[in-house]
Amino acid sequence: MEAGVAPEDDSLLHSEKEFHDAAKRNDTARMEELIRRGVDIKAKNNIDRTALHWAAGAGHVDAVRLLLDHDFPVDDEDSVQRRLSLFGMNALLLSAWFGHLHVLQILVSAGAKINCVNRNGRNMLHCAAQRGHIQVMEFIMEDLEDMCVDKTDKMDRTAFHLAAEYGRLEVVEFLIRLGCSHSAKDKDLSDSIHSKPSGPCSSLSHPGYTLCKAVVYEHSVLWYIHVRSVVYLQEENTALHLAAKNGHLSVLQKIVDIGVDLDGKNLEGLTALHLAAEGGHSDCVKLLLETGADVNAQTQKMNCLHYAALHGYEEIARILMDAGIHTDAVNHQNASATHIAVLHNFPAMVKLFIDAECDLDIPDNRQQTSLHIAAEHGRQDIAEMILVAGVNLKLTDKQGKTSLDVAARGNHINLVDMIIKADRFYKWEKDNLNSDSDSWVAKHLTFKQDHRLETQHIRSVMWRLATKYLRPGEWKKLAHYWKFTDAHIRAIEQQWTGTKSYREHGHRMLLIWLHGVIAAGENPIKGLYEGLVGIGRRDLAESIRKKANADSASPRKCTAM
Repeated sequence: MEAGVAPEDDSLLHSEKEFHDAAKRNDTARMEELIRRGVDIKAKNNIDRTALHWAAGAGHVDAVRLLLDHDFPVDDEDSVQRRLSLFGMNALLLSAWFGHLHVLQILVSAGAKINCVNRNGRNMLHCAAQRGHIQVMEFIMEDLEDMCVDKTDKMDRTAFHLAAEYGRLEVVEFLIRLGCSHSAKDKDLSDSIHSKPSGPCSSLSHPGYTLCKAVVYEHSVLWYIHVRSVVYLQEENTALHLAAKNGHLSVLQKIVDIGVDLDGKNLEGLTALHLAAEGGHSDCVKLLLETGADVNAQTQKMNCLHYAALHGYEEIARILMDAGIHTDAVNHQNASATHIAVLHNFPAMVKLFIDAECDLDIPDNRQQTSLHIAAEHGRQDIAEMILVAGVNLKLTDKQGKTSLDVAARGNHINLVDMIIKADRFYKWEKDNLNSDSDSWVAKHLTFKQDHRLETQHIRSVMWRLATKYLRPGEWKKLAHYWKFTDAHIRAIEQQWTGTKSYREHGHRMLLIWLHGVIAAGENPIKGLYEGLVGIGRRDLAESIRKKANADSASPRKCTAM
């Protein structure tokens, strides 16, 4: 047993503290010396631990025998203090918990109550099962009377539940041979909250330890919230659920082999497959699917693909899609797995869904598409993939906002420009190419900022034009000439950098226009000349033409003009 399970204070006299320490290290000579000097061998520390607790928990047979020879009370329990992770354990339960069979046998022979339980209602069998002490369990079931294999604790959990949860295969096999119940469910304690204990014995494996985890997934401020407050697996789960959730493949295989209901649901409607997917246990997901689990089972909130998307589990998503899961199924917020992957910023997962031809235009409860969500959160890489894949840019959310409006409102400037480029490109493609054509342009399509060396000169020309020569308002005239929509112009204007914002607006508009010209394979200098003439700035047009023709580095000369 670990020394110092909880901090001790000055409640023990110095000699009594020495006696406890001697019991912890099995120093029977020192213990006998202190007894001769009149030490109180039954003294308890501030958490009601006695020397017998320490000796039994550590498996010290000699110290245990010495204490029992002095008529030590065998059934004393330590304190029940959640703060210190104390659960009312006596020496018998501690010996079962730590797997000290000989000590347990000695205590039973000394008259210890074999039907004792701790605060959580866990008996010897529960303790030994959770820790995987098969020899202790064999002794309990074969040599002690009236021991029920399906005895439940206060949370309706049997030894089979605990063995499955903690991956104790040998224990699972032993309990199955004994004929334990395979389908028993634990209790719903979803309203209970137990905080994680502290101290040296505060591990998840401490007897009776219950962990409450609250996982909150939040989109925006109050919308798109998926909250699961879980008292560690206390959700009417079977052993199958627990093995799947914790990724214990060998245990899961054993339980599957005995013919349990693979699609049985817990309180939240989760099957073992949901729990395996949510936990990221791909091997368990494969096993359950191969043995006939329903890949399309839907909980009250999600299907398995939603859970994979929620955590970015690409391998599990592939397994589920290969098994035929409905990729466009929606959850309780009418969100698809693609919505969730975009929201939680998993670009690789989004690409996986795009390659699987998932519907990118599905609206959720806010009437937002996946692109709306990418625009709201400024996810440029994901937005690029969605735009290249092709979506309906006219769709509006509940507030009547397009994805362009949402990006502009969030001041995601680069994303705004990307959406406008996409909108203009697909308009051009529709006007110039057959709907079923696979243009060379589309194969190399990008809507991100252009940093290529071959366009550096023309981009420099546009920077000087926008910042030095175009007057306020002229960039808008050019935009209209080149058939930018009013929505495009409003989105660009949303950016505000001061009274001379028009310079930045003009530069952005020119770069967006350049993207379309290059995609169409047209001469940018020629187009720029025509545009400037079209808005009454022939002076600028001629100046640019002359400089372009005089510059040998210019990619396109205006000799045709």
